[in-house]
Amino acid sequence: MLFSEVYGSYFNVVSAVLARACGGTLTAGELEEIVRQKAFAESVLTIPAALRSGTWPLLTPELETPLRHAPDMPLTTLQKRWLKALLQDPRIRLFAPSGEGLEDVEPLYPPEAFVYFDRYGDGDPYEDPLYAAHFRTILTALREKRKLRVAFDGHRGARHSWVCVPYKLEYSSKDDKFRLITSSRRSALSINLARIRSCSLLPPYTQEEYRPAAPKRETLVLELTDERNALERAMLHFSHLEKETERLDGDRYRVTLRYEREDETEMLIRVLSFGPVLKVISPDGFIKKMRERIEKQIQLRA
Repeated sequence: MLFSEVYGSYFNVVSAVLARACGGTLTAGELEEIVRQKAFAESVLTIPAALRSGTWPLLTPELETPLRHAPDMPLTTLQKRWLKALLQDPRIRLFAPSGEGLEDVEPLYPPEAFVYFDRYGDGDPYEDPLYAAHFRTILTALREKRKLRVAFDGHRGARHSWVCVPYKLEYSSKDDKFRLITSSRRSALSINLARIRSCSLLPPYTQEEYRPAAPKRETLVLELTDERNALERAMLHFSHLEKETERLDGDRYRVTLRYEREDETEMLIRVLSFGPVLKVISPDGFIKKMRERIEKQIQLRA
């Protein structure tokens, strides 16, 4: 485990424990629940014991604290500048966060400090007022558990209108697009937000109507050669996926990834971006699609 991860876990747990225990006593169960929520899964084996023994001198053996008021730590100038920089991201501004208290600081970095070289250039129009209005209507529906009436353009240009139950918003960093996951009486559907032409709130849905479709999962087996720091790059690149990594010999590793079937196109692009250091072992259908994509690229270049 990296030092930064331990450091982060320590302060996450410290702040939560002090806030919860302030003016009272924690039970052992409450303490373990805080650790599960704020640290790593295995930390429940060590952190509660460290708090009871005094290795982490925050609580008495009875799990009490001398604090009578919850600690209030003001933001540092560096933290304010970092938050101000985040608020420049048009994707974050879709959530309408408050910038109160940040008026007197400069952003820590400008948006152009980041150069994206591995994503499509036709991302969603985040600055479009209509797009932002649709986004916030969907957020309201998700938070208030309400149905939506959505009119959108299909892949072939036909206009569709659905009354649906929204499940979640997903963001693809490769496509730079948001999509809405829904279901209706007819079927489940994933809708790119940029294709939505109108979106309106309807009354709340019932528990019987809320039936999220089970995701269709696929397993991808890769063989990786650790050249040019490929292993570290792959672990970072696929950090959001369930995975298993096994060392074969020397600098060769077997990596097993599990992903949702609707993300297959994005997975193809991600795997191809590694070049020859990443070889697909299975499934055969994925290998076939990779070959077709490579052949198409060769034809386009020719």
